[in-house]
Parts: sequence; structure tokens; C-alpha cells
Amino acid sequence: MREVMPGTPFKARVRQALLNPTLRGALERFAADYVVAREQVFAGRDFEGLRTKIASIKSAAALQLRELGEEFARQVTLRGGKVFFARDAASAREYVLKVAKEHGVTRVVKSKSFATEEIQLNEYLAEHGIVSYETDLAEWILQLMPGERPSHMVMPAIHLPKEEVAKVFSRHKGRPVEPDIKTMVRIAREELRDKFLTAGLGITGANIAVAETGTIILFTNEGNARLATTLPPVHIAVVGYEKLVPRIKDVLPILEALPRSGTAQPITSYVTMITGPVPVGGVEGTALKEFHVVLLDNGRLEMARDPVFREALQCIRCAACTNVCPVFQLVSGQVYGFVYSGGIGSILTAFFNSVEQAADPQSLCIGCRRCTEVCPAKINIPDLVLELRKRIAREHGMPFSYRLALRGVVAKPKVMQGVLALGKKLQRPVTGGQPFIRSLPGPFKGWTEGRSLPALSSRPLRERIRDLEKAPVEPRLTAAFYAGCVIDYVYPEIGEAIFRVLQGAGVQVRFPLDQGCCGAPALYTGDIETALKLARWNIEVLERASTGVIITACPTCAVALKHKLPSLLSGEPTWYERALDIAAKVKDFNELVQEMEVSFPGFSTGERIKITYHDSCHYKRHLGLAQVAREVLKRHKGVELVEMQESDRCCGFGGSYTLKYPEISQALLERKLRRILESGARIVVTDCPGCLVQLRGGLDKTSSPVLAKHTAEILAAGQDLR
Repeated sequence: MREVMPGTPFKARVRQALLNPTLRGALERFAADYVVAREQVFAGRDFEGLRTKIASIKSAAALQLRELGEEFARQVTLRGGKVFFARDAASAREYVLKVAKEHGVTRVVKSKSFATEEIQLNEYLAEHGIVSYETDLAEWILQLMPGERPSHMVMPAIHLPKEEVAKVFSRHKGRPVEPDIKTMVRIAREELRDKFLTAGLGITGANIAVAETGTIILFTNEGNARLATTLPPVHIAVVGYEKLVPRIKDVLPILEALPRSGTAQPITSYVTMITGPVPVGGVEGTALKEFHVVLLDNGRLEMARDPVFREALQCIRCAACTNVCPVFQLVSGQVYGFVYSGGIGSILTAFFNSVEQAADPQSLCIGCRRCTEVCPAKINIPDLVLELRKRIAREHGMPFSYRLALRGVVAKPKVMQGVLALGKKLQRPVTGGQPFIRSLPGPFKGWTEGRSLPALSSRPLRERIRDLEKAPVEPRLTAAFYAGCVIDYVYPEIGEAIFRVLQGAGVQVRFPLDQGCCGAPALYTGDIETALKLARWNIEVLERASTGVIITACPTCAVALKHKLPSLLSGEPTWYERALDIAAKVKDFNELVQEMEVSFPGFSTGERIKITYHDSCHYKRHLGLAQVAREVLKRHKGVELVEMQESDRCCGFGGSYTLKYPEISQALLERKLRRILESGARIVVTDCPGCLVQLRGGLDKTSSPVLAKHTAEILAAGQDLR
């Protein structure tokens, strides 16, 4: 699979996309409309039940793809068709060419086949004197633009506004064409009708292939696939193994979910089922056309053998994941470099092309997990991306800067404490005693262009513990506080607020001084060696704390302690059991406050402060605590909670992501800041220290009067909030 723009460096493509306001506007408008339309079209339906059915069908099929392929071929052959098992892209292309030459074909019409883009079929046929005409409107528009490639798996020309399409048509026709959709559709119909009538071969893909009956099924809105499969005397369907399902009844849940997930339609305009050869021209009594199916492997059977990545074969190619991806909406699918885009596309690229070539595309995933909410096949795309990063790091190594930072510093808590202590001193010329770093020189300039960076606290939380650890007279509970790096070294005031709130509720809070980084930076860059070291270190530290509860106030740390530690250590029985014991004790700060039924009086000034809430990605989608936080905030009599639009849209922090892709991070932040200001709130509250780094930095950079606070700071404030 050839790269889309081989001469353009990856990060340059990202920058070009971000500088294209037309592209961003088109994608953002579609995404906003899609979310609303999707909710409406799934209203009253059991989406969870539906996606569970699809996941079950597709996961079972992935375990027997070869057998299903053989049964499918047997059924197609029994009905007069032919099946060719294509090991790779080259063999698939060669077979199509062979069939075309046998019939003296010089013209081909194509419809509904992303798999042919994957194998670069058009270019290959052109090299042998055969012209392929795309007949789906969007694909045809792109074909009229040399070098242009699809930007979306379902709507390949979504990045092109009608004005740009009118220019393309004007060049093609040699006369001005107005940017009127009806006019342009009429032109396309007139141009393509002759192609259908004169083509010697029609080529399609398939949305589903049924092993039980040898049936291929196409979901289309334009009807071009029906013309391509009936008018030419020969039909070839290029179908990936992953489209196979065992039985005809397995089609129903996919039919129900795919249009709703892809384009927010109850059903597509046309659902075409083809079982064996059909009459030429669709007329009964005439000769039957030849029917060929190219069953494409090209890495799919290897994926099916992989116990982790087999899950990706559940994909039904609806593109719902990219429709809601905040990064995709900024850069479009073309930036990813290969045919399949988004997080799922990077995984497919790793198997259909190579792990090395998936390295850049996968790095665009910020891990917000919005895709996991909408995937109709229940594919955990973010976790598969993390596994891909791990394999990339293992097979190709990590950049020197990452190795130095992670293995030389983060993996060694004592060293990290020393480095941060030195950092406090070295930052003074840059901060001027202020809590922000507002500009950086040279290659680091981009890090502070859209937001200020926080300065390290002059007195981290670990240096304040002696003044904070005061046991209540009759403690109801003893808890260890796992602060995480940001609260400890950047925002110790959050830690102080947590101590005050919990001690006021009768909790004796302890702070294990030897606690290290939770390992998330290592995990999210694929450095499993460092993550394992930190996992064992923190388990021992937290065990020594000897408390029944471990409190966190950072969702990233909570996910690491509750979920990642046991997963990392699953192959080491003793460590695994210890990790499970620690995980069982971990509670988020708000969870504990809610369970203890703590209530909070109003501010001493008597005023009610309007606040809005930003949902951290991990907090909402991994921990499921978004409503818990809101309920706790509503217990404060001085708070008026107002909801902002897109409260759960990623703010763009993503840990090291903000340093690797500062332009994307900045664009996501700008949108979030607009939503905060539109809410009219004086304070934006969140439960993620990383999000606070982003929000406080953005608000400072824009000189906004709005404050950004952690929930604990709101609950602990008895007088004023500064």
C-alpha cells in the first residue's frame, strides 16, 4: 500500500492541514451535525445491545476467517461464480488484470470499493492500458483532481466545499460551472451514464460477505453500485476477509448499525444483495454475466492470528470513530498518509502495510476515547493504539530524548525528585517569579504559542506534608493520598485542598513520600520497561502505607493504578495479585466525598459563583465519574453549575502529546476556551491536573478573567476563590 503523499514529511502535512480553514470548517461542521443526527437516529434503540451482538458475530468470525472464506468460495462456485484467494495486493491486482485482458476490457467502472484503493488498482490498470472510472460521486470528483486522495472512509470528499468542486468541474468541462449541487450532480450523471453503458467490467467491494450463501451485500446511497454490477458483462468484487460473516441472519445487526453509525441514516437508499451471477443488464432471460470475487488477505489473516489485534477485524468500516475524533476533525484523513485513517486506520496500516509505516499515523491519537463510545463493534481503539506503540518501541526503538527522560529520570523516583528540585532553581530567569512560563526560545517556541506553561511550585506538596498530616480526633477512615506528579510538583494547592476536605470529613490522610510517577507517560509512549519498574515501585510504596483506601485526584493516575498495573503485571502471578490488591483500594477523591455524604456550606461572602465543568477524557470515559463530580459540586451551596457546550470534548493536553503536536493541542484548546467563555461562568472546574495545565495556560495566554480550578479547590474554599 503506497503512501498518499510520499514526498511530504508527516509533520509538514499536519501543519498544512491546520492552516487550511476550509478543510477545518467543513470537517467541524459535519462533526457537529453528525453528533446530533446520530443521537436522533439511535433514539429508542438499545445501542449497547446492538453493538454487543455485532462484536460477538465479528469476533467469532475472526477466529475462523480461513474456514469462512473456504465456505464462501464453495457457495459462490456452486452458484456459478468464481473466487480467487489473493494473498497480497499484487496478486489481487494481477488477477483483476488477467480477467480484464481475457475479455478485451479497456474501460472499467468502479463503485463502493475502498479495498481497491488499498491495493492501488486504478494506477495498476492504467499502466496496462485500462481506464478505471470511479462512479461514486465523491470518488469521481477526486479522480478529476490528480494526486488527490480520499479524506474519509465513508465520505471521501468531505473536505471539499461545493465551491472547490465547481472549480474542478469547470476545469474538466472547459467552461464555468456554478457551485450549485443539483447542477453538478446532473453533470456527473451525464458524464458517467455513458461509462456504465460502454464499460466491459464493473468492479465493486462489499460491506458484508455471507459464507452460508455466498452472498455479497452493498450499502449505497447513489445506486451506482447497482449499475456497475448489472450493466457490464463481467463483475469483480474485491472483498477483504474481514467482511465475512457466517450466516445470513448475521447481516441484520450490521444493517441496523452501519448506516446509523456512518451517516446517521436509518438505512441507506439501496441495499443490494448479490448471490451468484446475475443477468446482463439485469434482464431475465438474457445471458448471465461473469461473477468473480477476489477475497483479499493482504495482512488480514495475520491480524486474525494475533490475540490482541484480532479485535480490529470487528470493524464494519462505518467511520463513526473518525466522525467524532477531535484530531481527525482538524487534519482530515489525508494527513495519515495511507488509505485508512484515524486510530483504526493506523492499526490497519500496521498489518496491511507495515508496523514501521504505522508509526506516524498512530501518533496522532490523543487517547480521548470518544471513539470507544460510538464504535458499533465495541473495538477498544485507544488500547490497540497503545499496544501498537509498544510494538513500535520494541521493534524500532525510542527517540533518544524519550529514553533519556523516561528511563533516565522518570523511571527513578529519587532521580526525578532531584531533577525537579534543580528545575525549580533553573526556571527562575524564565518565570521571573511568576506561576507561568509565558515564552520559550528557539525550537521550544511552539510549546508556549497557544498557552503558557506552568512553573514548578517553589514548595512542592511533599515539602508541606508535615504541616498537613493532622489526624482527626476520631478518624472514620485512614487513607493514603497518591498525588501524582502534577499535583505534587506543580499544583500542591490542590493537595492541600484535598487534605482539608477529607480531614474535615474525619479521614486521616497519609502521604507516602516515596511515591513515584504512575507510569502513564511511559505507557502512552510504548515504554513498557519503564512502566513495569514504576508499577513495582509504587505497589511496594503503597503497600507500606498500610491503609484501606488509596485516594487519587488525577484520573490518569487512577486509570494507571486501577487498570494498567494489573494488566502490566498479568504475566507475573505474585506481582499480579499485589497489583489487584492495590487496584481494589483506589478511589477517586470525589467518589469518597460522595460515599461519605459530605456537604459544603456556601462561601462566607454569601454569594453564589457560576461555574462550568470540563470533563476530562479519562475521568468520563475510563472511570465513568463525570456525574459523580457534578453531584459533589452541587452539594456546595455557593455554587451555581452551568453546562458548557461540548463539555466532554478533549482540551488538547494529552500529556506529552501537547509537546509533540503543539499545533493540534493549541487548536483543540482554542475551541475549548470558546466554549468556556460562551457559558458565562467565572470558573471552569475539572478533576484532571493535566487538563488544568492546559486550561490555566490558555486562559493566562488570553488574559481571561476566568479561573480554572480542581473540584477539591472549590469544595475547600470557605471564603474566596482566587
